[in-house]
Amino acid sequence: MGHDDFTSVSLLRESMSLLTAVVVFLVGFVSGVVVRTVAGLAAIVALLLVVFGVAAPDIGLINYIATQYYQGNELLFLAGLLFGIDAKQTRRVVVNRGTSSK
Repeated sequence: MGHDDFTSVSLLRESMSLLTAVVVFLVGFVSGVVVRTVAGLAAIVALLLVVFGVAAPDIGLINYIATQYYQGNELLFLAGLLFGIDAKQTRRVVVNRGTSSK
């Protein structure tokens, strides 16, 4: 990654809108819910793909989205992913705090 690439990523990070941040978080959240729901099956499929050497096809749209929105927002995506994985427990804790403070 050259100096110009770093500068463009920094400019992108500075100009990220609230909408972009919300979308990245929601994508992570939905990913977390999906992972929680089908984690075992996904792990088996991923293992089989690795064993048979099958890779995801090179799709330009995926690369564009990854470089424009995901790069530099990994922690935001990860936060959404973790909230999505543990959404039920988080909801229980929030409800319990709300009822215990009354």
